[in-house]
Amino acid sequence: MSGKRIGVFLDRDGTLNNEVDYIRKPDDLHLIAGAGQAVHKLNTRGLVTCVISNQSGIARGYLTEGELVPVHAKLEQELARDKGKLDRIYYCPHHPTQGRAPYNIECECRKPKIGMLRRGADELGIDIGRSFVIGDSVVDIQAGNSANTRTILVLTGYGARTLEQCTSNNIHINHIAPTIVEAVDYILNTLDGEIKSNE
Repeated sequence: MSGKRIGVFLDRDGTLNNEVDYIRKPDDLHLIAGAGQAVHKLNTRGLVTCVISNQSGIARGYLTEGELVPVHAKLEQELARDKGKLDRIYYCPHHPTQGRAPYNIECECRKPKIGMLRRGADELGIDIGRSFVIGDSVVDIQAGNSANTRTILVLTGYGARTLEQCTSNNIHINHIAPTIVEAVDYILNTLDGEIKSNE
């Protein structure tokens, strides 16, 4: 055992909240049913919770980094209604080919690259190899695989389409869950099983 904590890296759109093309204001953000309680379950088990979100709408000029702040405040407020708390929210404002300077660059943080996972691991003392990524898109699963985490695909958001893409391209998924609620139950059951096997 490393002594480091186990993290759960959560995609935002389509995973925690309903998928909307380029959320631009707080009123556009609505939680998926049960998301707050699910995050609270992770909190009560002492797991580190980090959002990792591609936000190329900033590069494309749909909103500014400043305008993203109240959107994420709304996310935290909505989760808090059910006592859910995020330890960090990481986002990538870049796009490699589209948008405006200084955001139209090839970066290390845009999923499927693993810059946001590495940052979370470094800042919060997370053991990546024992951690989980939950998301609804191919890039979420690819990022988790590249970082050697355990990956969970939720079927909300783009999840059903992603499952087809992962299947046809032999992209490994550790577990498939209907929503964030079942994804969190899977994580807790998995960790309970590991504890028992180590007793």
